[in-house]
Amino acid sequence: MSDIVPQQVIEQKIFLIRGQKVMIDSNLAELYGVQTKVLLQAVKRNSDRFPKDFMFQLKKEEYDSLRSQFVTSKHGGRRYIPYAFTEQGVAMMSSVLKSDRAIKVNIVIMRAFVRIREMLSTHRQLSVKLQELEQRLEKHDEQIHTVFEAIRQLMAPSKKPRRKMGFDYLDRK
Repeated sequence: MSDIVPQQVIEQKIFLIRGQKVMIDSNLAELYGVQTKVLLQAVKRNSDRFPKDFMFQLKKEEYDSLRSQFVTSKHGGRRYIPYAFTEQGVAMMSSVLKSDRAIKVNIVIMRAFVRIREMLSTHRQLSVKLQELEQRLEKHDEQIHTVFEAIRQLMAPSKKPRRKMGFDYLDRK
């Protein structure tokens, strides 16, 4: 099934926008083997299946920051700002595009989303462990600092006048 589209290719087409993992309409259309226009027409015919948390249109700034990450056509690029589909929106796409290829590609896409979620979870766990280690080191740094401060105080010359030690010989005449 992954011979249709390698999972790594799909993972590279998943972006983080507005705190959500999404795929851009043109990338989805390419994966499904349809024109972007055809994909969006199918979505619009079934608009009740795609609420705002399943898909949204990018803001111009979001699109501008993404534009360098994917190739635009030689005919002047897009004439509209693209739509982004969340994981749920991509899952819903399989009920709208019913071709065999769309179903097979959708399965690979869902696996890619799961793999990315697992990787992010692993990174979060590592981040938490790193924070814990940093806190422990900070605690140890404070303790080491205290030890060095005590050593410095012991090494510092005393401010009290020193008493002479030993015997004092008196001159007896």
